[in-house]
Amino acid sequence: QVQLLESGGGLVQAGGSLRLSCAASGFTFSGSNMGWFRQAPGKEREFVAAVSWSGRTTDYGDSVKGRFTISRDNAKNTVYLQMNSLKPEDTAVYYCVAKAYQFRVSLSRSGFDSWGQGNQVTVSS
Repeated sequence: QVQLLESGGGLVQAGGSLRLSCAASGFTFSGSNMGWFRQAPGKEREFVAAVSWSGRTTDYGDSVKGRFTISRDNAKNTVYLQMNSLKPEDTAVYYCVAKAYQFRVSLSRSGFDSWGQGNQVTVSS
């Protein structure tokens, strides 16, 4: 059974930092691409970042490029999202995603088959 357990969200002032973590289980983490999406109230779900199964390739949405960093620790089955220089428009529920049933595929922004429960990030102005 695939499980993605996010942690690390909360309330922060604009300009501050947060780090989200996602602990994965129930699939071969080291062979699976991982990522993060977010959804703000009244807005469509938005791609944030993705990292390849090896950790060698990453991709970022335009709105977070240069401020957010995705990384993974295959020994701990955990993916991270370091968020710096946070802005009020970063306020959203952040979802950890995985291609848990797709082994060592190329990195892309779509096709994630497993989702976490979501973690609220609120940035105050």
